Amino acid sequence: MKTKIFLFISVIGLMVACEPATKITRSWMDPSITPATVKPFNKILVIARIKDATANRIAEDKIVAQIKNSAGVQSYSYLQTGDTAKAVVDARLKKDGFDGLLVMKLTDVNKTVDYQPGYTYGGWYGYRYSSPGYLSVDQTFYVETSIYSIITDKLLWSGTTATMNPTQLDQTLDEIIVAVKTELMKKGLIKQ
Repeated sequence: MKTKIFLFISVIGLMVACEPATKITRSWMDPSITPATVKPFNKILVIARIKDATANRIAEDKIVAQIKNSAGVQSYSYLQTGDTAKAVVDARLKKDGFDGLLVMKLTDVNKTVDYQPGYTYGGWYGYRYSSPGYLSVDQTFYVETSIYSIITDKLLWSGTTATMNPTQLDQTLDEIIVAVKTELMKKGLIKQ
């Protein structure tokens, strides 16, 4: 009986451990868009605001590498520091042939603290083992990705991913990109 319980708990633990660390927690799509009306963008400006300049460049490079059927351009190679007026930037984007905009930004970091109580195990012959309690801190990073049409000046799709306790920037960005890409494929907005 104990073996069956241990096996059951082990299988549950393995299933939880294999679960992806990044998930889409919510998404929105313009209701006027259908898979039949979706046309690929010709040229997309990619803007990432994740952490710092280095992380932003890494994110933009990774996203551009994943874009198929369109030309992707990193914002760090296109935008200037003085580009703050939306109307001026929009006019320049249209003039330069851009019709799409992808924006990825860190929107929130949620910290949760959990106390795990200690335990004491008493055995035979006076043997005693005890473990002190401890605090565990989990961090969930929320990243919002939005896709805009520059031609119509409309938000077409937006989704938020949640990543718990990320350890490596490259791996976390890859997970976010896969989650967003999978969601867009489900909605029929992109093809494999």
